[in-house]
Amino acid sequence: MAFTFKPLWKKLIDLEMSKEQFRKQLGISSSTLARMRKDEYIALKIISDICKELNCTPNDIIQYISDCG
Repeated sequence: MAFTFKPLWKKLIDLEMSKEQFRKQLGISSSTLARMRKDEYIALKIISDICKELNCTPNDIIQYISDCG
């Protein structure tokens, strides 16, 4: 795993928004949300849409995790 969406989930908690509310507001599919929950790769277009909707940067919603010890 190279990236995690933990910062996004924390941001949604701060905004008092459920993942399902977020999904509907953004207009993303349930399969995309499932991939995000598993920290799997998604299209950069979706990351861009999230940043636009939440008025933030990619650093606010994803975190890089190094595989090196």
